[in-house]
Amino acid sequence: MNKRDVVADVALRAGVSQTDAAKCIDGLMELACDQLAAGGEINLTGYMKISTVQRAARTGRNPQTGEAVAVPASTGVKIQAGARLKSAARG
Repeated sequence: MNKRDVVADVALRAGVSQTDAAKCIDGLMELACDQLAAGGEINLTGYMKISTVQRAARTGRNPQTGEAVAVPASTGVKIQAGARLKSAARG
């Protein structure tokens, strides 16, 4: 599904217009970005938890030459599936 499909399905399920559904989805994504930028997390119990994770600096390898390359420390995004998503994925 792409964003347009998600908006249409959410609008249908919630009984609202696609414009309102798109605003809600955009608002949720903006909230997630703001929380992650501030070092916080989003926890939708049963569905998912979105948080940041600190990756330590390490030495990697260039796959073409085999040369050692320094990979700097970075911050990534971690998404953990909740029980309802896991159950749905199992079928």
